[in-house]
Amino acid sequence: MPPRAMWKGAISFGLVTIPVAVYPATEEKSLKFNQLHDKDMGRIRYKRVCSIDSEEVEFEHIVKGYEVEKDRYVIITDEDLDAVPVESSRAIDIQQFVDLDEIDPMLFKKSYYLVPDETGAKAYALLRKALHDENKVGIAKVSFRDKEHLAALRFKDRVFVLETMFWPDEIRAAEFDTVDADEKVRENEVEMAKALIDNLTEPWDPSSFKDEYREALIEIVERKDAGEPIEAPAEAAPARVVDLMQALKASVEAAKEKTPASAGGAKRSSAKSAAKKSAAKKTTTARRKAG
Repeated sequence: MPPRAMWKGAISFGLVTIPVAVYPATEEKSLKFNQLHDKDMGRIRYKRVCSIDSEEVEFEHIVKGYEVEKDRYVIITDEDLDAVPVESSRAIDIQQFVDLDEIDPMLFKKSYYLVPDETGAKAYALLRKALHDENKVGIAKVSFRDKEHLAALRFKDRVFVLETMFWPDEIRAAEFDTVDADEKVRENEVEMAKALIDNLTEPWDPSSFKDEYREALIEIVERKDAGEPIEAPAEAAPARVVDLMQALKASVEAAKEKTPASAGGAKRSSAKSAAKKSAAKKTTTARRKAG
C-alpha cells in the first residue's frame, strides 16, 4: 500500500492542467537511536521552555516569529502563509523544458512521485510520452511545506518524478585555494589515469551497491543484544605518500585482474564494449527475475 499523499495539486503547462497527488519517493534507512539516562535507561525528553521565564510552554501557545533585528520579531500566522502571493501554491507550474544533462546534479534535493487523478490520466500519459520522445525534463515551481521550490519534472518507468532543487543562490561557491593550485601534470600520467577509468567503467547498476555500514551496525546491535562481546577492528595504517605514476600503474593492474575483459588493453574495442554491456544487461535482467 502506498503512503498517504502529502500534497495534492496539479501539473500545469500552457493551458493544460493535470490533477496529481504527491508521494515521497525515498526513505531514510539509517538507524535511529534514542538518548537514555545511563543510570536507569529512562528516555531523555525535551521540553519547550521559554528563554525569558524558564517556564514550559504548551504547543498551542507557540507561534512562528521572524527576527527582523536583534530580539525583535514579526509573528507570522498560518493565515499569513496562506496569503503569500505565489502562483505555485497549488500547481506544479512548468516554466520551461530542458535537457536533463544540462542540470548540475548538485542542485537536486528530494524526490517525489506524482500520481494522476483519474480525470487527468490521459493528459498525464500524453506529457510523459512527449517528454520521452523529446528527451526533455520540465523545470517547474511548486510550493509545499511552507516554501516555494524549484523542481525538475521527469519520469521513471511510467511514473512522473518531481525532483525538488536548491535555488542557485543556496549553492556555496567552491572557493578553495588548493583547487586552483598550478600543479603540472605529465601526459603519461593523464593517459594512465584514463586507462584506470576505462578499466573501471561498467554499466550503471544501482542495485549492486548496498549500505555496508548500516548492515554492520545492525549486526553489532544484534550481537550486543545477544550478550556477545564487541571488539573494534585494528586501525588501518596511516596512508603513506607514494609516487603518483607508481600508484596509477598499480591501480590499473589491480583493475585488470578484477575485470578480465579489460586485460587486452586500456582502450577496449567497440565490439568488446558492446559484448560487456550485453552481458551486464542479461545479468541485470536475471537479477530482476530472481528478485
